[in-house]
Amino acid sequence: MIGTALVVRPDNAGDVLLAGPAVRAVAAGAREVVMLAGPHGRAAAELLPGVDRVLEWRAPWIDPDRMPMTSEHAARLVEQVRAVGPDVAVVFTSFHQSALPTALLLRLAGVPRIAAISEDYPGSLLDVRHLVDESVDVPEPERMLGLARAAGFDLPPGDDGRLAVRGPLPDVEHLTGPPGYVVVHPGTTAPARAWPAERWAEAIEALLAAGERVVVTGSPGERALTAIVSGLALDLGGATTFAELAAVLAGASAVVAANTGPAHLAAAVGTPVVSLFAPVVPAARWAPYGVPTVVLGDQDAPCRGSRARICPIPGHPCLTSVGGEQVVDAVRRLIPAEEAVKERVP
Repeated sequence: MIGTALVVRPDNAGDVLLAGPAVRAVAAGAREVVMLAGPHGRAAAELLPGVDRVLEWRAPWIDPDRMPMTSEHAARLVEQVRAVGPDVAVVFTSFHQSALPTALLLRLAGVPRIAAISEDYPGSLLDVRHLVDESVDVPEPERMLGLARAAGFDLPPGDDGRLAVRGPLPDVEHLTGPPGYVVVHPGTTAPARAWPAERWAEAIEALLAAGERVVVTGSPGERALTAIVSGLALDLGGATTFAELAAVLAGASAVVAANTGPAHLAAAVGTPVVSLFAPVVPAARWAPYGVPTVVLGDQDAPCRGSRARICPIPGHPCLTSVGGEQVVDAVRRLIPAEEAVKERVP
């Protein structure tokens, strides 16, 4: 058992949630776990079981907002980490990210032991350099758990390795009514992963016509989108905190979402997911993990593996090929699995 472990995942909420099993593994071998997250992932970090404290810092080599890197900005991170004084740091990254800039700053902060996945030679920046065959599409939670194990940490007995959030979650029945509705979350952080608004509206109308009670969710910045697509459904765009959103998703029979953070949040609360998945990244790595899931969208479309934030193919064919009735069919296939899943979630 070590003293303080610093775990690092400085990107979006979904990425932080996918690191959850690895974070719990670290927590099983440390007296305190401090998580370093970015501003887009902090709320998710605060919900992760095993995390005792959260530090926030924007990583310019990862954050999509392209902020400048300055000595003053670097110094702020170094000061925060020095104040924590971790015994070890585990830097979690995706296959297309480098852990070495983070490792360099952690070294300057005096962290004595650092572990990360690195294809590039790290020199003295890493004490544990975990090598991964990136030609094999391993689900992100398993890839990160592999790093935790290489660093000497493993899940405790009885932990099934699924995604999870800290409970109890807020009571949201005053917002949603009783459980048993279908959540539709139309927003995404990357345009290349977005289903057209008119298709979301079509799917919501079809779900309502099929007798489903539909709740539409979205961030404060997505209020205009949810207002456009919700129609006669309940529109909760911008009306929930991240923890309240988790509770709304937990009360759903199924969630319909693109490849975005709330899809992973749904998985973390044990709710099946219909995933409108653009193949700019592999579904084998990034589809909702550990819950029944139906992936919709042409996974062999020309944008496959491009990692594009803006769709590079005219007409966005990977997702425009999906219609509203396919969503209804997928929801109907998942709802019978929902009760069995909920029995496994504390």
